[in-house]
Amino acid sequence: MPITEGTPAPDFTLPAEPDGPITLSALKGQPVVLYFYPKDSTPGCTTEACDFRDRMERLQAHGAVVLGVSRDSLKRHANFREKQALNFPLLTDAEAEVHQLYGAWGEKTMYGRTSVGAIRTTVLIDGAGVVRKIWPKVRVKGHADAVLEALAALDG
Repeated sequence: MPITEGTPAPDFTLPAEPDGPITLSALKGQPVVLYFYPKDSTPGCTTEACDFRDRMERLQAHGAVVLGVSRDSLKRHANFREKQALNFPLLTDAEAEVHQLYGAWGEKTMYGRTSVGAIRTTVLIDGAGVVRKIWPKVRVKGHADAVLEALAALDG
């Protein structure tokens, strides 16, 4: 059953690049921007990652932690982080288990072809571990700014 706004965020631990495994519950006390994306170094995913990178100072002003999640390996993540100078961790969900918990996995259609895979999704989790906002099927353009607006609303 997919998550819904106003419910506790499912906890998880995933391998991360650069500093090793990250457990969501260990981040309690600060908002988390958890974004799922299909693949490192593809045009849309690069734009999205760089938009978060370029807004990091403003995101951190709200106390937020940004976590990118895909099925890519830690090695691919390391190359992507280095090439794009990303300033936040990338997590590996090789079996898409966390993707599924967060509704970021399923059937999608691209260029007229239907397949099953990662669905670009962002989830904003507040400092108490509650899902406050879900962006399903994210369109990259302007998305990081929408996340900033939602974070500002959390501040009251």
